[in-house]
Amino acid sequence: MSNTGLIIEERSRDIGDFLVGRLIPFRKKRMVGPFIFIDHMGPTTLGPGHYMDVDQHPHIGIATLTYLLEGKLTHEDSIGSHQVIQPGSVNWMVAGKGCTHTERTPQEARNHQEVFTMHGYQIWVALPKDLEDMEPEFHHIEASALPRWTVQGASYTLVAGQAFNKTAPVPVHSDLFMMAITTTEAHTFEAKGAIKGEIGVCIVSGSIRACDQTINEGNMLVSKAEDVCSIEINANSHILLFGGEPFPEERHIFWNFVSHSKEKIERAKENWRTKRFPNMTNDTSYVPLPEPPTFKK
Repeated sequence: MSNTGLIIEERSRDIGDFLVGRLIPFRKKRMVGPFIFIDHMGPTTLGPGHYMDVDQHPHIGIATLTYLLEGKLTHEDSIGSHQVIQPGSVNWMVAGKGCTHTERTPQEARNHQEVFTMHGYQIWVALPKDLEDMEPEFHHIEASALPRWTVQGASYTLVAGQAFNKTAPVPVHSDLFMMAITTTEAHTFEAKGAIKGEIGVCIVSGSIRACDQTINEGNMLVSKAEDVCSIEINANSHILLFGGEPFPEERHIFWNFVSHSKEKIERAKENWRTKRFPNMTNDTSYVPLPEPPTFKK
């Protein structure tokens, strides 16, 4: 998905063991492990005259992870991929040195004139420095292939990476984890010994308790200490946990381009502006490069 304006940052705050704010990047925390951007899509109602149509746009230096909770979406890219993603499955596109893609409401949904809810997350995972120029790849993993287990009123799904001595089939390129937890009763989540690296908690619905405070849906927490997060997830809640080992180098971000090198981003911008980027063969749409075209000094 195109990062059309970067996230508008809401006020973040410190509650003791955690930073609390709106998704990433936010003011006090630009990345969580290798995760550099999380966009919450919806929930919104789609139907006749109102569909999702994200035109052809470019990426470098990242892998995009699409995870839907409701609805469906067609992904197509310059690699030649064509995939309809359904709730619970994972689309993993490795942009590497550069590729383009579109995301649209599937044609069959338009043909039937149905009304449906669209809800999910578009996530960017920065690539390690030595893999930023790798060849683009696309992988689709069905929901049934993801590790699932239950613990005392909580259902866990490992979406990507490693956690709790389990490994998801998504072919990631760094030490990371992303998992979903839904609860039917109050549940204590303990990270120590189960996951490694920085930890982010996104509250999809319901609420959690942390540092004697209740944090409601729509917020994200980032643990100040690696590997040792402990939270109380209230009953009938849905949360996403993500993170991993941070990279030693800073990452720069402009629009849909991410790299440790500002020069690489400038080259990508010029290639997109002059239409020398890899293009899709079956879609001529084009999202212009936003201004300003150069980094501020």
